[in-house]
Amino acid sequence: MNEPVVETAAAPVATPAAEDERYMRLALTLGRRGLGQTFPNPAVGAVIVKDGVILARGWTQPGGRPHAEVEALRRAKKTAQGATMYVTLEPCSHQGKSGPCADAIIKAGITRVVSALEDPNPEVAGQGHKRLIDKGIAVDVGLCAEDARRAHAGHIMLVSHGRPHVTLKLAVSADGKVGLPGRKPVPITGEEARARVFQMRAQSDAIMVGIGTVLSDNPQLTCRLPGMEARSPVRVVLDARLRTPLSTAVIATVRETPTWLFASRKASPIAEEILQQKGVKVFRVDDTEDRLDLEEVLKVLAGEGISRVMVEGGPTVAASLVAADLVDSAALIYSEKLIGEDGIDPLEGMSFDALHAHLHATGSERLGADTLEIYERA
Repeated sequence: MNEPVVETAAAPVATPAAEDERYMRLALTLGRRGLGQTFPNPAVGAVIVKDGVILARGWTQPGGRPHAEVEALRRAKKTAQGATMYVTLEPCSHQGKSGPCADAIIKAGITRVVSALEDPNPEVAGQGHKRLIDKGIAVDVGLCAEDARRAHAGHIMLVSHGRPHVTLKLAVSADGKVGLPGRKPVPITGEEARARVFQMRAQSDAIMVGIGTVLSDNPQLTCRLPGMEARSPVRVVLDARLRTPLSTAVIATVRETPTWLFASRKASPIAEEILQQKGVKVFRVDDTEDRLDLEEVLKVLAGEGISRVMVEGGPTVAASLVAADLVDSAALIYSEKLIGEDGIDPLEGMSFDALHAHLHATGSERLGADTLEIYERA
């Protein structure tokens, strides 16, 4: 007796365009591994593929070198001959502390490069792509460009505007408050939200707070996820008069995690010397009535290679950044808890609606009982 014939639908065959996108999204995922660890260089991801087989992966290493392309080529070795490279940012064409990535790609025998973005860095700005094309390599630019712009927002802001990309993080109660009367600290969000914040810290080059937050909360401002303590970013404190006590966590642990203080040019030189002896880096900028010039602060940070800053407090600093139109994205964590009408508003002396004047919602995620909402510039 013959068995019945069962017809099954053939598995869909992935199109070349779909395959390109899959590999580019892998490159973007790899690049994000380096966020917060590669400044002053961008956190790039690269994937080398031939005949549908992934030969090697690479991402920018801590400290910014080796670059992602060189790392991937090192792993692929001679198999890179005739392969395609997917990279999240244009390969560099200039001589820095290491040779141009474009030259390494040419030497390896790569025959096609799929690049998500042209690098706005004036030292590159299309020259990397041109060098590849001049050597007969096929170059496709623009795949997953919007995602790449988000991944490289810090680098783009640094080379285009001379300052870091600024993300404002606020934890807000159900009744729109961020603290108790008298600026007393209060836990607003749950464990899931706190873990997410630690992850965001690990992907930032620096965390910025004002002296008020240090005096009232004595925060550690570190990444306290298991195995990720070493990924804690530089801690930046805006302290016009250099009032930060030596007993605070940001000073006591400065040998483990760097702390940089920004002060007025009029602040005590003796206090600066004491802080420097402890290992703190002190920068002086202009101020108006103890309000530091935030644009100058950001330019100084850019000069130190910082490209991504997360601002975590408090309402005074947050309002000053919003008023100066220096907030590029916001991470707002909304809690179901209530604080009361006497609580502290998120933006001192300013309506919370002012934050949304130049930002629009781009996504949200549930974190236990809390909700994270992401906003970006329109």
